[in-house]
Amino acid sequence: MADHDHHAHVPIQHRNRFPTLFEVLSRQTVAPLDLFSFYIYMRDQQRSVDYLDFWLDVAQHLQLCRLYVRRLHRSVFEDTPEMEKNSKRESFFPEGAGEGPSGEKGEVSDQRLSAFLRSDHGSRQHSPHPSQGSNYSHPSTRGDLPRPSFMTMDTSSPGEDSNSPGQVSSNGNGLRREDLRASAEKILYTYLLPGSEREIIIPQSILQDVQDAIEGPDQRSDPELFDAAKDYVFQAMERDAFPGFLQSKGLGNLVPQSMMIRLIVGLISFFGAVWASFILIFLDKSRVTRCWLILPFTVAFYFIFTHQYMLDPILALLGFSEYTLMDFNRIREPFVKKTLNKRSITTLGLFLLVDAAVCCLFILVPGKRL
Repeated sequence: MADHDHHAHVPIQHRNRFPTLFEVLSRQTVAPLDLFSFYIYMRDQQRSVDYLDFWLDVAQHLQLCRLYVRRLHRSVFEDTPEMEKNSKRESFFPEGAGEGPSGEKGEVSDQRLSAFLRSDHGSRQHSPHPSQGSNYSHPSTRGDLPRPSFMTMDTSSPGEDSNSPGQVSSNGNGLRREDLRASAEKILYTYLLPGSEREIIIPQSILQDVQDAIEGPDQRSDPELFDAAKDYVFQAMERDAFPGFLQSKGLGNLVPQSMMIRLIVGLISFFGAVWASFILIFLDKSRVTRCWLILPFTVAFYFIFTHQYMLDPILALLGFSEYTLMDFNRIREPFVKKTLNKRSITTLGLFLLVDAAVCCLFILVPGKRL
């Protein structure tokens, strides 16, 4: 398994750095570097949101496994004499499994959880009674739809949706062993198999191992079977998508569509200002009249600078970042706010310097009527 080297969790207010991908995925960050923003970035700019959805669905599958084992734990110890409970509790129930990529804290507990789910003891002897309300069946007979877009959810927790077994109550009531298998199969058939509806590209060896584990004689549904694929997807996002996300949201506050509109408006304003400047010069208009050139030049250089630096300094100083086109939300991550404020002051200084130099050039140059 891959050994990920991540920073330890640091409180948001004390984190004097950009967050890691693991912190973003673990919901330890706030806007504009939160999971919601990363989802939008992966969907709209990176065009690879299926990789993030796969990672979130595997994390949700781990939660389902925990709920199942907790319920199983309660059913086994319900009638156990008090003196025997403590000794059985440690050997039976793998408590405290983590959610991160393999190699993160909680890996040992995750391995225990997977080992327990693979055992005959866990799967056959003490399986909770099926719930009449369970709506899970084999994916081949249900025609499961892919995960709905994160943008349509009412919750801050991507990974919970109406088509997933995550709808069981928080104490695991209504969750069966068959639900875990259906969840694992849904991930396989939605993301991994060639030609699947939301296929992601992973090494063939990893795909084959997962497929054999789920469809083979063992019919595994433990979360450990997805470890290699989850690690691969995590590393791919960390390498290919996350640096661009930090640059876009940590060093700027505009989306590409807004930047393109600003570039177009800025160039039109610049050429219009230059055209008007030469007309006023060659008509020998007074310098007072030519002062009106300040307006189009200011608009032109402001928009060109905001495009160049991916940053609207006025909006940043007011504490806003653009999520989608013309949709602004408040910046809550302290380090990002501090970074953008510094960049905004520098950008404004350069903008005013260039704007003043060009305006003075066209206003103070002697006029000559042709």
